[in-house]
Amino acid sequence: MRLDTHGNGRPDSATHALARGLGWFSIALGMAEITAPHRLARTLGMDGHEPIVLAYGVREVVNGIGILASDDPTPWVWGRVGGDALDIATVAAGMSGDNPRIGNAAVALVSLLGITAVDLYCARGLGEERERRSAPVRDYRDRTGYPRQVQAVRGAARAGGFEIPDDFRGPPALRPYEDGTAPLSTAAAHA
Repeated sequence: MRLDTHGNGRPDSATHALARGLGWFSIALGMAEITAPHRLARTLGMDGHEPIVLAYGVREVVNGIGILASDDPTPWVWGRVGGDALDIATVAAGMSGDNPRIGNAAVALVSLLGITAVDLYCARGLGEERERRSAPVRDYRDRTGYPRQVQAVRGAARAGGFEIPDDFRGPPALRPYEDGTAPLSTAAAHA
């Protein structure tokens, strides 16, 4: 993980980049809903639902700002998922047979399902990154694997009269050299 280009210490991963993109998308969609609720409701064949469209627009803008301003956008992206569920329920309710623009509502519903999938993907990815970052880091540098500290066991074999078993020792011809008391070779003795 590397720091993002804004220098604010947040992780810059593909999932965080996607979250930032969703934040900007949320703001743009919300502004469209706030500035033209009548037109959007009419396009979907849901005349009379303008206050709901306006409220959903405010929700989108707040979510977008939350995603962009937060060090951890995870809860805000999950908020988008919840908002998507509301949007889907609202548009699905408008899919009645008496809707003169049912085709537009169907296109909107399919679009909502697609963006919901993207929001879910992003929210789950951010959650996994959050878990990895919060996992404790174990430090085993002071571990030796011995039941006592290394200093406490140094020389314990000699002090306790420990003998190396014969089957662990070298060949019999080399055993005088194992303890360092072997006689000097004749060439070294004459030098």
